[in-house]
Amino acid sequence: MNKSMNVSENVETTTEQSSRRDFFKKTAAYSVSALAAASVMAPVKVKAEDDPAIMEEQPWATNWGKPVTYNLYGQPSPYESNVTRRTTELLSSGNMKASIAVTPIQDLSGIITPNGLFFNRHHGGTPEIDPNMHRLMIHGLVEKPLVLTMDQLKRYPSVTRIHFIECPANGGPEWRNPQFPSIQFAKGFMSCAEWTGVYIKDILKDLGLKPDARWMLAEGGDSSHMGRTVPIDKVLDDAMIVWGQNGEALRPEQGYPIRLLVPGWEGNLCVKWLARLEFASEPFYCKEETAKYTALTKNDGKAIQHFYANEVNSVITSPCPEKPWTDLKKGDVVEIEGLAWSGMGTIEGVDISFDGGKNWKEASLKGLVLPQSWTRFSFIHKYDGKPLFLSSRARDDAGYVQPSVKQERDAVGVEGVYHRNGIHTWEITEKGEVKNVQILS
Repeated sequence: MNKSMNVSENVETTTEQSSRRDFFKKTAAYSVSALAAASVMAPVKVKAEDDPAIMEEQPWATNWGKPVTYNLYGQPSPYESNVTRRTTELLSSGNMKASIAVTPIQDLSGIITPNGLFFNRHHGGTPEIDPNMHRLMIHGLVEKPLVLTMDQLKRYPSVTRIHFIECPANGGPEWRNPQFPSIQFAKGFMSCAEWTGVYIKDILKDLGLKPDARWMLAEGGDSSHMGRTVPIDKVLDDAMIVWGQNGEALRPEQGYPIRLLVPGWEGNLCVKWLARLEFASEPFYCKEETAKYTALTKNDGKAIQHFYANEVNSVITSPCPEKPWTDLKKGDVVEIEGLAWSGMGTIEGVDISFDGGKNWKEASLKGLVLPQSWTRFSFIHKYDGKPLFLSSRARDDAGYVQPSVKQERDAVGVEGVYHRNGIHTWEITEKGEVKNVQILS
């Protein structure tokens, strides 16, 4: 009986495949013209009868798939195993517990970074914190200091916002000249997510802020006890304590159970594993804002402290060294795509240059355009096989325009690794290869 059923199934499959071949032969002429008209963005193989991926049933179409009980916490396809955060010894302090793992921005879609790909910067490794034992202490120049459990914290009215977090050293390896033939290592010190938590100003309504409170210290509960000072104006504007990221609890490496979020300002201020907020009349001059995270000025070598917002910036994500144009032919139409962002406000526009900044054309913004958030931009280009110097230049609604590398160096020199937002350029060779370069003229 089983043999009879198998024969019947084979006959049906053979008949089905013959009918499929007949269909494609009869409609071949139509397919060529229709596909040519409908698909100008990428080459399409129109001879379907020669393509086994179309003409033959694939294994996944003839066998049971995995049950819903498989991977109760969903995982990416194994065919996406190359899309990961990456590290390098060049960005390490000699210890991967005080290092960074960077986001594959070349492989992302939209403006939301998956939690598993969000960039990591650690100063003492990732602690495993029991949320039932975690406490947030708020004290100093407040009328009613208190200690909050996680349950008590979450009783405050919550808010959800989309914001990027960017390490102020994003692009820092390029401070003297291009270092990495990779967009991930050159510009991957950033990510963007949907955050859920509470505005600090809403908590302070209950506590009562004393008139002489001008600064807030945020301190982490990890082994490094990361501490940073935030001016009170920002605290009372949009600073948040967050426990949710992209619809779920923070991942341990992102500060579980809570972290500080200071929208648009340098990522080091967004203290993870948040354990203490102290209000004072003077800044605290923590290690991370004295010995680190300062910028040397051009002329006298003095350090600039207390500069916070990440300046207007952009980068072309396709093409890039990881996504070259080596498969394109002359006449192909291709989409140039990238990311723009500003800690000062909202992206208003992005320009594209094909000659290293001599001439500019306006790109289109696509998708959501939000303050202190990633913004996607796009430009449709007809490829002619000629060498190019492909650049992007962003501007925001606060009136800032992304400077050239020369303008940036003229202003701040080359000694500082932080807050580098000079225009980024890819060189596209005749073969469609993509190289990381700087235009200094």
